[in-house]
Amino acid sequence: MGLADVQYAFAAGENNPDEVENTPRDSTKRKKKNEDGIRTGWTFGVLPSVSYDADLGFQFGALTNIYYFGDGSTYPEYLHSFYAEASYTTKRYGVFRLFYDSKYLIPKHRLTIDMSYLPDAMCDFTGFNGYQSIFNDNWRNSKKYSAEEGYKSRAFYKYKRDLFRFSADIEGKIHSYWNWNIGVGVLGYLTGPVNLGLINSGKKDENKLPEIEGLYDKYVKWNLIKENEKKGGVHPYVRAGGSFDSRDKQMNPSKGIYSDAFLTYTAAFNSSYFGDQTEFNNLKLNFNFRHYLPIYKDYISFAYRLSLQMTVAGNSPFYLNSYWNTLYIQRVLYEGLGGGNTLRGITRNRILANGFAFANIEFRFKVWKFKIKKENFYIGLNPLFDVGMVLQPYDIDENNLKKSIAENDPNFDINTLDDYFNFDKSCVYQPHFSAGIGLKAAMNDNFVLSVDWAVPFNKQDAPGFANLYVKIGYMF
Repeated sequence: MGLADVQYAFAAGENNPDEVENTPRDSTKRKKKNEDGIRTGWTFGVLPSVSYDADLGFQFGALTNIYYFGDGSTYPEYLHSFYAEASYTTKRYGVFRLFYDSKYLIPKHRLTIDMSYLPDAMCDFTGFNGYQSIFNDNWRNSKKYSAEEGYKSRAFYKYKRDLFRFSADIEGKIHSYWNWNIGVGVLGYLTGPVNLGLINSGKKDENKLPEIEGLYDKYVKWNLIKENEKKGGVHPYVRAGGSFDSRDKQMNPSKGIYSDAFLTYTAAFNSSYFGDQTEFNNLKLNFNFRHYLPIYKDYISFAYRLSLQMTVAGNSPFYLNSYWNTLYIQRVLYEGLGGGNTLRGITRNRILANGFAFANIEFRFKVWKFKIKKENFYIGLNPLFDVGMVLQPYDIDENNLKKSIAENDPNFDINTLDDYFNFDKSCVYQPHFSAGIGLKAAMNDNFVLSVDWAVPFNKQDAPGFANLYVKIGYMF
């Protein structure tokens, strides 16, 4: 793997707010709860963020999650959660994030606020429509292939992407398990070719990446990425929808259902820097269904998630099509499809399209529960299976593409185009599969260190064969 992908998932129990307000809170009951392992007051977990990547350099930083449980009457649901992370590398990859979550700041409403800056000097870009874009391992793998064998650069399937995000989401109860949801936010992107000068700085000549065009540069030349989207853009959004939540708790629930459906309207503007982006005003539909089934007490459960995202009106720039809309920003960044938040084992952003669907399946085992002082811990194992596919592909017409290349990239050998694309449209809708296993270490049913290892069924999805993900929290 490259850089360890350390991210966050919030955790809470599921209680009826009316029941919480009427719970007796005398000192005798608080003492009993503490003896039974119920947490009160403040608690927090801290992890260092240190790793190394040949292209991105050394990463230094830390993350913390602070919970406030009050007198413990709502445990394992917290009253307030504060999350902060700051990490950066010597080659400009970073996570700078503040996140707040509470059902009690606004009585009977859930409020989540996220503010993040996520610079990424080497973001994955393997083309459009999944298997329609051929992923050539020999073009990017310097450890296995020489220039004579086709090696181009480790940065060939990369581009530069910096993202600033602010979001505020509120949930209110309709009746019983049914809720309404609204949210506002803004996504600001700066995109462009990989800054090879930055990546190569400090390296010996024999270790420097060659100055060549990457796939992103070719897509811009070939007009697959338009002039008015190649630099990124600023996109305010508003979303609204509803959700159903009958889970017994939110961090590794053993039973219940969570489902949501919502629409997100994203705006775009005409600017001197990004160009006229008014064609990129768009409306997207998201649907998610998660089901948790108990098998043996609290020790074994079966969980699965079904999700889709569709563009129902307007057009969406390529960089927004890799952003998976969610009602709650549990992790640092949701990208679809591919990677540790959607399809584990499959290269990040491998399936880039206007609309997609995916599913995740897990068996969850708590193999060992224990206590250290006042803290409750468990170790878990999760066999996993993921699958995803394109629903709304980009329209890549072979004849039109050849005309565009002839006009804009006359030095390109058109006879090599089959090395980039599979023009058999049936491959576009071919599912992408992966499987693996996860290891979980949890404290107080809230702070969960997660390590997932997964492999794709098709080498086109991850030529390196397997991927490892180190995160905070369950995937869903």
